Amino acid sequence: MGWALVAAEPHHRRGWIKRFDPRFWTVDFARPMMASVVTTAPTVLRVEAVFYDKADLAGLIWEAEDRWDHPLLAYETRRDFRHVRLRFRWRSGGVKPFDALHGPTLTIEGRDAAGNPRAWYVRLWNYAEGSPEDAVVTLDFDALAGGFLLPGESDPVWAGDVDRLFVSLVAPGYDGGAGSLAAPAQGWVEVSDIACSGSGSVLAIGDAVLPEQRLGIANGYDDCYHLTPARVVRQVEQLGYRGDVVHYIGMSHYMRLSAEGGGYRVQAAGGVLNAPAAAWHRALASACAGAGLGLVWSLSYELFDAYCPESWKQRDADGAPALTGWEPPSTLLSPAHTEAMGWLQLVARAFATIGRDAGLPLKFQVGEPWWWVAADGRLCAYDAATTAMLGAASVAIPDVRGALDSGQRAMLDALGAILAGSTAALVAAARDEAGAAPFTSHLLVYLPTVLDPAAPELRRANVPMGWAAPAFDVLQLEDYDWVTGGRGAETDAARAAMVARLGYPVADQHYFAGFVLRGEDRGQWRAIAEAAARARRAGVARAFVWALPQVARDGFTAFDGEEEMQAFDAVDFPLAIGREAMVATEFSTQIVASPSGHEQRASEWADARMRYDAGPGIRSEADVRRLADFFRARRGAARGFRFRDPFDHSSAADGGPPGFADQWLGIGDGARRQFALVKRYGSGEAAQARAIRLPVAGSVRASVGGVETAAFTLTGDGEVAFDVAPADGAAVRAGFLFDVPVRFAEDRLEVSRATFLAGEVTSVPLVEVRAPW
Repeated sequence: MGWALVAAEPHHRRGWIKRFDPRFWTVDFARPMMASVVTTAPTVLRVEAVFYDKADLAGLIWEAEDRWDHPLLAYETRRDFRHVRLRFRWRSGGVKPFDALHGPTLTIEGRDAAGNPRAWYVRLWNYAEGSPEDAVVTLDFDALAGGFLLPGESDPVWAGDVDRLFVSLVAPGYDGGAGSLAAPAQGWVEVSDIACSGSGSVLAIGDAVLPEQRLGIANGYDDCYHLTPARVVRQVEQLGYRGDVVHYIGMSHYMRLSAEGGGYRVQAAGGVLNAPAAAWHRALASACAGAGLGLVWSLSYELFDAYCPESWKQRDADGAPALTGWEPPSTLLSPAHTEAMGWLQLVARAFATIGRDAGLPLKFQVGEPWWWVAADGRLCAYDAATTAMLGAASVAIPDVRGALDSGQRAMLDALGAILAGSTAALVAAARDEAGAAPFTSHLLVYLPTVLDPAAPELRRANVPMGWAAPAFDVLQLEDYDWVTGGRGAETDAARAAMVARLGYPVADQHYFAGFVLRGEDRGQWRAIAEAAARARRAGVARAFVWALPQVARDGFTAFDGEEEMQAFDAVDFPLAIGREAMVATEFSTQIVASPSGHEQRASEWADARMRYDAGPGIRSEADVRRLADFFRARRGAARGFRFRDPFDHSSAADGGPPGFADQWLGIGDGARRQFALVKRYGSGEAAQARAIRLPVAGSVRASVGGVETAAFTLTGDGEVAFDVAPADGAAVRAGFLFDVPVRFAEDRLEVSRATFLAGEVTSVPLVEVRAPW
């Protein structure tokens, strides 16, 4: 699998859109309210909103800079809105009308002609023809003025340097004050017949269409609720993702709320989904169906803490709720709480109905269900519902890590049975709602938590035997903390452990790679892409990258084909060539010389590339036959193979037998177990580190803190995976023999018997290839 982090460049394929294309509007608001925007026709958008507080305000937004699309697909940044005329029909209900105080107002944020930051407030009623809830609005950005009453309060707009346009929407009861509304207020706006004209009305837009690829994409509503579903699906399609989109419905935006105790809590009366979320997901399902994409609805036990009834939460022995590391935090629903699980089942049914109505085969995922464990090992399994359900089996477990007695292990087994029962009921609810439609169940398990090596007994509760095949159709595994923390090698053993415990063969598994939480950590995509490629080589049915918002933010672009170009056979070159072989080491350097003789030099390769001539290894007709057989089996230059460099195949500085302290691999941190093999050349800042991908089996020696250890394994990618993570601050070193991945440099092998018998040396050129993993 190939990949890159790209930015838009002038040579990228470009298309054109009209400014104010309905697909590219967004919404925003503050909790607890909710709003969404969808497209219903090429020139129509619709906003749904639900208001809970008197001060709730939603914005319908057009941004001059596209901050949400992948760089290959984004529209151009153009802050000059002069010579632009926008015309549309506005219809609304349940929001303040045009003619009211605090009615829909267009806020224009930017800078004045002198470059000073400022904002203008344009009352749309001043530019409308019709009624306050059904009017045609015409905005000429060359003749636009803010102010409530015109012309007396006119504040002329200078539209030459604008950041964004913001149309405010508030409930009829909005008065600028605080406090809850007497009842949640639902409102809507439809903007239709959108027409933009003038010399500034056209924007260039990235229109790359990548080839179909095998890597799948995941998405999350909490990260894209503000976008139109049409915009989301456009990115999925044009970035080459096909098949099923895994869509996590999230933990903070989809639920219907009611006022309770000075805050807001989820409710089931009148439906579990709020109207904006329901409208958004109906549009998503329809867009996916139209694009030939499937949807896997992902529902977890995670819920925004502020919206969760107190009795529903998992709690530790001191009564503290399970809280995640997000800010503000989310919590975990107790699998033992009947009302909480009943509510979650209604959510599953609601999304099953949306998928069924769109004509999609129903695919449902239970996402990362578990009993929460705090950082200090406190198990959150002591809420009232769980304690009542366990009865005498509920015992104290101060720290789930380390050795546990029989009673504590029995409690974990009982917790596992409760968890398995709750997930089975959740799947059954979704399956029942699907009716006669095709149904596939998925279980997503987060390996670093459920198979925490510091808490080996925890799998009794968090990987219960009630999940064993065929409880689910597909087992999905995720491990992003290991991958981004340099511990990706732990996944192979964890995958094997899951096969042994639950019985799902690798071919019936999916793998989730990612994600990169912060843009400044975009370098983590390398490890994520490599982890996805490893999973595919291991034979999983599908690998997904998490998640689309991060993919778009960082410009992550994946494509298939490198496996074919880098085809490699793990076999040795068949001849012992000896030290008379020719060896060449080459770099690629761009050199620009000035007329004065000064040079600018840019190294294009991070590592050298080796070339060899193995011809001197041919000493007999039997060698010729062996070489010819090997050449044909590699299909000439098509397939790579292992080759032993006669001058450089040991970690030892003198080329002798490897020692356990030859090469420095890194420093332990108490968690990381996986270390890549490298050989360093030179010293100081000029030193070059060569990645070693083909160590010789049985030759690797390793040490931690200066003490040799045999407690490690060698991964399929040629990296050292220690049984126990090296201690914080401990130096990790290793010694090894290694081969070089090469291919035949030519598709032609020519050997003359006459010249061979005359003692002439045959030329067999080989060239190094980059390791295909």
